[in-house]
Amino acid sequence: MNIGFVGIGLMNGSLSLDLQRLYPNVVLQGISRKDATLNRAVELGLIHQKGTLDTLANADMVFVSIPVEAIAKLLPKILDNIGDNTLVMDFGSTKAAICEAVATHPKRNQFLAAHPIAGTEFSGPDAAIPNLYDGKTMMLCEAQQTRPDLLLHAENFLKKLNMVVRRMDPVAHDRHIAYVSHLSHITSFMLGKTVLEKEPDEQSIFDMAGSGFASTVRLAKSSPEMWMPIFIQNKHNVLETLNEYISNLNLFKEKLEAEAVEELLAEMKYINKIGTILEHK
Repeated sequence: MNIGFVGIGLMNGSLSLDLQRLYPNVVLQGISRKDATLNRAVELGLIHQKGTLDTLANADMVFVSIPVEAIAKLLPKILDNIGDNTLVMDFGSTKAAICEAVATHPKRNQFLAAHPIAGTEFSGPDAAIPNLYDGKTMMLCEAQQTRPDLLLHAENFLKKLNMVVRRMDPVAHDRHIAYVSHLSHITSFMLGKTVLEKEPDEQSIFDMAGSGFASTVRLAKSSPEMWMPIFIQNKHNVLETLNEYISNLNLFKEKLEAEAVEELLAEMKYINKIGTILEHK
């Protein structure tokens, strides 16, 4: 099996480790705009050779994991260069703009829009870890537009990774992901900003930061180069979620100022049920 990686960081790097476990004879080629990234990927054993768009003609599958605005721009060129039986999957965390970018491409049926609900706050080849995808959900968008034999191949591959497959319209996907992922990252970034501005003494932050703060601000360590394009590409949905979030914060502030203890207590108890929902995830 010949696999092409466009981008070789956390997502494709982790996938590489799983692919080498599942398919010992797999040949992995990597494409990146940074030669240093490719060199590091070779050193870590994540790829066997450096590739170009031209060499994708020999690939059985191509996985694209780069910033979302770059996916939308590069994907048509990737499809231009693949063989007649190559399957291309992207791992972008927004889907509508990416699907639109290749909607009329002659090889649209060789593309599968995908979003793995998996990851960490780290990036780059050194962030790769085995079993990142184990038990995680893979969202597929517009799967009906992928050639049936290639779609079946993709689904069988995802089963080998022990992933749970779900299908969703790309517009609905972007709306939902703004609430459960994008807003979380913005919240984490802004909490980090607030603490950095109001707590200039780094030692105090270190000494007093408990596990609650650490878990809430964890996502603020995420790559700005990856997340800024996501926020921009999903701007409409992100702004909607921000408006609702800010409204809830203002209401909480007003009730706290008024010392509306019973109202605050009832609201917090209601919100506790989010834990029950996540337990069944």
